[in-house]
Amino acid sequence: MISHQIQVLIQRSKTTTHLQQLHSLFLKTSLDHNPDIITHFILSSLSISLNFARSFFHNLSVSPPLFAYNSLIRAYTRTSSPIESINLFCELLQNGPKPDKFTYPFVAKACGQCSLMGLGGSVHSLIFKAGFDLDKYIGNTLLRMYAACNEIGLSRKVFDEMTVRDVVSWSSMLAGYVDCDSPLDAFRLFQQMKLANEKPNSVTLVSLLSACTSLLNVSAGESIHSYIIVNGMGLDVALGTALVEVYSKCGHVEKALVVFNSMPEMNLQSWTIMISGLADNSQGKDAISLFMNMIQTGIKPDSMSFTTILSACSHLGLVEEGKHYFNEMVSKYNIKPAMEHYGCMVDLLGRAGLIEEALCIICNMPMEPSSVIIRSLLGACRNHGQVLCVDDNLKELLLKIEPDLGANYVLAASVSSLSGYWDNAADIMVSMKQKGLKKVPGCSWVR
Repeated sequence: MISHQIQVLIQRSKTTTHLQQLHSLFLKTSLDHNPDIITHFILSSLSISLNFARSFFHNLSVSPPLFAYNSLIRAYTRTSSPIESINLFCELLQNGPKPDKFTYPFVAKACGQCSLMGLGGSVHSLIFKAGFDLDKYIGNTLLRMYAACNEIGLSRKVFDEMTVRDVVSWSSMLAGYVDCDSPLDAFRLFQQMKLANEKPNSVTLVSLLSACTSLLNVSAGESIHSYIIVNGMGLDVALGTALVEVYSKCGHVEKALVVFNSMPEMNLQSWTIMISGLADNSQGKDAISLFMNMIQTGIKPDSMSFTTILSACSHLGLVEEGKHYFNEMVSKYNIKPAMEHYGCMVDLLGRAGLIEEALCIICNMPMEPSSVIIRSLLGACRNHGQVLCVDDNLKELLLKIEPDLGANYVLAASVSSLSGYWDNAADIMVSMKQKGLKKVPGCSWVR
């Protein structure tokens, strides 16, 4: 057993320096051979420095206990490097003790996070051979793993073979259908869930609301909203945010605002979705006002928030405001502009007829412009009759990136014609016809 004094010292460790001092003490007194001390020390280290915990783990002079393996494997599934969980599992199979039922769920989760379908299937086989295939918790993790690998059929097979299911099982399967773009199957499963007398929880309803958003089914969203009210579930952050998104995406922005304002707690995602809903429903000024309110409440905007507000500025034609937010994003919040931010700025400047400024943005981008950005610029050039400053390389790049989209050829030929390059325009149209391409008329599924 670990002594009380050592346990207190481990618990009081708050920095990497403290951990290093304790490690020195363990080496001097050979306490690093004690499995209980190793376990407690690694657990404490994980909350301070994962890198230190991993280093300590690999420099042990004795074989680490299984609990230490499990703790590290679990910790890496919560980071941006879940592949390390798999590496540790391979080490465990080669050198360590036999994995138990607490090992496999985190390894399966890591396989899903890394989209390693083949390895995930091998882990499933090991689970079956070890006799853990009937474990409910492992079954829930396996079906989530297959869904994460976009193998929803295998996910459903695991679900159907589970002898015992709980609300987590049903919710995981529902979420899998939604994530794999099968919202109708999610609703069918929910009907089966009701027949099985399994009561949904907040997580279940969040997945169903996501299905409503995918289908633009506001009636189903309203039914779920009514269920929440009738059953007194209350709006937690996730549930409230999902409701706001349903109403916003379906064009019911006033109902979205009612839900948003009734939420007892909001996070950055809640604010961003509401701001986006206002912007997408032609209420750009309200979107900007809400964005400013968000900042005043002390919530720090992220990359997605700035994409939303820059898009709102673009649709409203607010050039100076857009420039301000773009510069503030870089200088105040240290957010590195991504393709979507540059795209918003090109669209904003292009709509305002500031073609040379838009072209300057493209020329100074640290990455090659996307087809969307090039189309935005060429479309602005055509609409404003300013085509002389456009480099032919941009038209060639557009046709190179998306060679099978007829609309690109029409746009490039149009800009060439306006520039007076009739031969070039004719060549582009001939190339389009030789490829058998046509310009598809614009349409929308939203009525």
